[in-house]
Amino acid sequence: MNLDHRNLPEQLNIAEVFLYRQLPRRAKAPALIHDGGVVTYEALADQTNRATAVYKSLGLEMEQRVLLMLPDVPQFASAWLAAVKAGGVVSAVSPDQQPDDVVYYLNYTRSKILVAHASNLAAVNAALPRCPHVRAVLVVGMGQAEGDTTPGARPTVLDYDAELARATPDPSFAPTHRDDPAVWLYTSGSTGFPKAATHKHHDFVYNALTYGLPIVGYNENDICLSAPKLAFGYALGSNLLFPLMAGACSVIFPEKPTPERLIELVRKHRPTMLTCVPTVLNAIANHPAAKEVDWSSVRVCISAGEALPAEIYNKWKSVTGVEILDGIGSAEMFHIFITNRLGDVKLGSLGRVVEGYEAKICDDDGRELPRGEIGTLWIRGDSMALEYWQQHEKSKQTFRGDWCVSADKFYQDEGGYFYFCGRGDDMLKVNGKWLSPVEVENALLKHPAVREAAVIGFKDADGLEKPKAFVVLNEGHTPGEALAEALKAHAREVLTPFKAPRQVVFVDALPKSDRGKVLKSQLRG
Repeated sequence: MNLDHRNLPEQLNIAEVFLYRQLPRRAKAPALIHDGGVVTYEALADQTNRATAVYKSLGLEMEQRVLLMLPDVPQFASAWLAAVKAGGVVSAVSPDQQPDDVVYYLNYTRSKILVAHASNLAAVNAALPRCPHVRAVLVVGMGQAEGDTTPGARPTVLDYDAELARATPDPSFAPTHRDDPAVWLYTSGSTGFPKAATHKHHDFVYNALTYGLPIVGYNENDICLSAPKLAFGYALGSNLLFPLMAGACSVIFPEKPTPERLIELVRKHRPTMLTCVPTVLNAIANHPAAKEVDWSSVRVCISAGEALPAEIYNKWKSVTGVEILDGIGSAEMFHIFITNRLGDVKLGSLGRVVEGYEAKICDDDGRELPRGEIGTLWIRGDSMALEYWQQHEKSKQTFRGDWCVSADKFYQDEGGYFYFCGRGDDMLKVNGKWLSPVEVENALLKHPAVREAAVIGFKDADGLEKPKAFVVLNEGHTPGEALAEALKAHAREVLTPFKAPRQVVFVDALPKSDRGKVLKSQLRG
């Protein structure tokens, strides 16, 4: 049965849609490629059926939650798919959590089952006495179960792979409704612990059918590689769910996405699709080995997560020849809803709205602004989350009827292309005018000495807000007052003079999140 995003069936389980529908034609085809070998569609389905049986044996019921704390290993896919296949609600976070973080996520989600990696078992064990809701911990890579493995005062701790090997595969699907909760995606909140946007089964299929397959063009010949990790919604879609629905395969690896590692994987596996963030694109393009790589297998690169400066785009294209489709998505909407397209890339913009979504730029009172004026991005589409869990007031501010009110400042040109100006709390008011830090950063990146730049506001001696730049230099350039003045002068030449930074601070590296975004809150101190 062909799916129509405008009229999805009432009974819908995303595990069935994204994996099992492909089995008749792709059973023997590779679904996942990793350092240990290849996992076929048939093998992934078998592992998911076994994980479904294990979850049920541990008492998981419909709508109960499962938390994954795993790197990008094959078990991530089977553990994630089995949770929704069994009717549970799954969420995922990075595996390298501290004990207090583990306590927060387990108690916030009230997860009955935690699937964690052996590399972080010490932190998990330290957290468990403070986590009353969890019944069982399944450990990937443990070899043999450690600690108390019997039910009692603390949760049962079991070896994930051993349990799956013993289990009888359960091919059944929970009879989930398209509007049942299925997945929590965490936002990268600027303060405190992340909050979860709660999503329905429907949301993931909707975006795959409006963005992933028709615009990016995933197909069964694709080999996909991602710098962002599967714990984040961006990579979850682009390097697991969308490839599975298309019958493609994904290259996964647990290590940090260094330029060296990504270049090695491009050489070894010849991917056709690359998922990235601008910071990683810049790092690869600046790496000496990038010019020696044959990039001809890569038909397209998608970029999101932060603004893509024109300088990084041009540098990447000159080194690799690979087109970048820059776009924007969010945890609130699951995935990308505004994007450039093959044959329709407008440099500096995030492209046009995806069919099936609507977008508008509004003032602080929700009135739509004329084209060219900077305001807040409002987005509407059927992949929108239900709410932020346990954040009623924030939910009311963000989810207004059919519309999701973002924290991002944009403008739209007469051609319908959207331009990112910065997050609302990043925008600066200089000389009574709005100033986009992104514009200043792009200008600085045009100087040959600058490798990376981040711009924030500071108060001058008169208490007025002015731009301040933090700069990472390319090799061969020496920080100092003379270079700082040269960069200010360069910015005044490229921009309207009031936009030029009043201060330039040279740093060895910019602080970044595990998503690759620059943490401007740390720069502000």
